[in-house]
Amino acid sequence: MATYRAAKSGLARESQEKINRSFDIDEAKKCLKWICSTSGETIEINGIEERDKMMTFFHTTLKDGMVLCRLIDALLLPQDKIDFNAKSFQETKLPAFQSARERERIGIFLNKAKAYGVSEANIFQTDNLYERTNLVQVCNTIRALGIEAQTKPGYSGEMIWPKKSEENRRTFTEDQLKAGQQIISLQYGTNKGASQAGMNFGKQRKILD
Repeated sequence: MATYRAAKSGLARESQEKINRSFDIDEAKKCLKWICSTSGETIEINGIEERDKMMTFFHTTLKDGMVLCRLIDALLLPQDKIDFNAKSFQETKLPAFQSARERERIGIFLNKAKAYGVSEANIFQTDNLYERTNLVQVCNTIRALGIEAQTKPGYSGEMIWPKKSEENRRTFTEDQLKAGQQIISLQYGTNKGASQAGMNFGKQRKILD
C-alpha cells in the first residue's frame, strides 16, 4: 500500500510533481459534480480551492471504488448491472483484505467502463487512483465516460461534456472515381512552358583560331 512505500526521489519525484501540477481543480470538481448528478451520490466539494487539498479530497472520495461503481452502475443496462452483494463489496476489518477489495472494485469499474465504450487509451490504471500516482488520468477516464454516456439512447443526465465527434463517411460512384483519375494533381508537377532558355552553367567554351 502507499502507506508503506518510500517517498519518491530523483527523476521519479520530478515526474510525479509534473503530473501533480497538471491536475486541474475545475476539471476535478466537474467530474465529482457529474458523478453526483448521475449516481445520486452526495459529495460536498464547496470551499476547496487549493490544488493539494482538492487532490487529497478527490483521492479519498474515489479510492475505495464504491462511488465509481455506483456511477457506472447508474449508466448500465439492467442485464449489465453490478452485483453489490458480491464479496468485493463486503466490508472487512482486516486491512490487507480491505485493500484487495477496494482495488477489485476499481477494477470492476474499469472493466465496465471499457465494455461501455470508453477506449483503452482513456482508461486509468488501478494504481493511478489507489496509489495516487496519476489523478489527472482518473479525471480523463471519468470525462471520457461522460462523453460516451451522452451518446447512448435514453441518457437523461446533464450534458456537460463536449459532444463526441461522429463519423462522416463519404461514398463515391464508380463514375466519380473514374473522373478523378483523369485529373493530374499539381503534386505531380508540370512542364508547361519549360525550356532551357537563359540557362548558363559553368564557364563558356571559347573556340580560338
